[in-house]
Parts: sequence; structure tokens; C-alpha cells
Amino acid sequence: MQIIEYNPKYNEQIKNLLVELQEYITSIDKEGYNITTKSFRELYFQKTIEEINNCNGKILLASQNKEIIGLIIGIINNEEENTYNFKVPKRGRITELIVSQKYRTSGIGQKLLNKMEEYLKNIGCKAILIECFGYNTNALKFYQKNGYSNRTIEMMKKL
Repeated sequence: MQIIEYNPKYNEQIKNLLVELQEYITSIDKEGYNITTKSFRELYFQKTIEEINNCNGKILLASQNKEIIGLIIGIINNEEENTYNFKVPKRGRITELIVSQKYRTSGIGQKLLNKMEEYLKNIGCKAILIECFGYNTNALKFYQKNGYSNRTIEMMKKL
């Protein structure tokens, strides 16, 4: 297994991973709000590429025997700002970290995360933000094990 840079020749495999993650999120959504639509595959991929282009982002891929088995996407969340008494350091944001189900718990996610953290640090980010679906307890434990902690908590009430 190796970590490689994004190449458009892998777009279909990337779309497959995005759909696999969304279908997993849908399956663990206790409220049933997340639904994967027919247009999700193409529209979400298009949005992802636009966000990467607009926010100095990067996609890293986990490749094994020419098969893409995982990916991580990082963007620049903001540029450093220091005005009046308000100071915000340059931060990165990991928008996706996906490992295909049959390869989970084999260290691939860890390698992808380490590479993206290294990249974001090298371009001057002082922190990294990441969101995790509340019911995805495996992902929550993984991020906590890697030093991530709750900064904000979004809550929801069903009406």
C-alpha cells in the first residue's frame, strides 16, 4: 500500500469511496435524515473538486495494486488573521477521510491522516479542524486517539 497524490484517472474510484462513506453514514443515522440520492455521486464529487480548487486543497489516495482503497481530503480553512484584538491562526480542515470497508482497521486511515497533517503543517497551518458524524463512534475514537478533541458540538432536536 502506498500514499499517492490525486490524479483525475482515479475519479471513478474516488466517487465510489465517497458513495461508500455516505451509504455507511446513512446506515448508522438513527434519525434517518441522511439519504443518498441518485445524483449524490456526481454532485458531491463536483462540489469536492471545486472546494479543493478554491481552498488550496489536496487529495491524497491510498493505493494498492492500482486500486484506490482510501482517501483523505484537506483544505485551507482560513488564512491567518490578526486584526484589532482578534487573532486566528491559519488552519487546515480535513473534509473527508475514507477507507474502504474491507481495509478498515489495517492502519491505512492512520497513514492518510499522518500524511495530510504533515502537508498542512508544512504549508503553515497551526491547527486542523475535522467534523465527525456523532453516531460514527469508530471514527470518533480514531480521531480522539490521534489528539483531536471537541471544539464545538452541534446538537439537534427532532421536531
